[in-house]
Amino acid sequence: MFASDLTDKRKNELCIKIAERVIQFKAAPLAIIFLETIKPLSFLGNQLMVFFAPMVTAFTTGDWYDEATAFFEDRSNLEMLIQKIEELESVRAVEAKKLRDQRKKDRSEKRGKRRK
Repeated sequence: MFASDLTDKRKNELCIKIAERVIQFKAAPLAIIFLETIKPLSFLGNQLMVFFAPMVTAFTTGDWYDEATAFFEDRSNLEMLIQKIEELESVRAVEAKKLRDQRKKDRSEKRGKRRK
């Protein structure tokens, strides 16, 4: 499978899936630094993935490895992934702030009720 074989919709789905996994593990800063660092070597990394494909696919099922290989072949996909990780991280940070503010408000209301 080549990068040209992936549709834009599928590229976006893979990008979101990878970005959500990175956010789930709370590794966004590390992932962004890593992706920025390897961006110039993306084609070489892709060729290594192609080389190891027979060994990896012997232990796994599905087309995910072929799709990932095609995804990482194109540098613009790496940039899209970095932007998606940053976007999801900012959304997560806003949600966490709202949750902290709500908890703080709940605690202060609870203290106010005990004092009366």
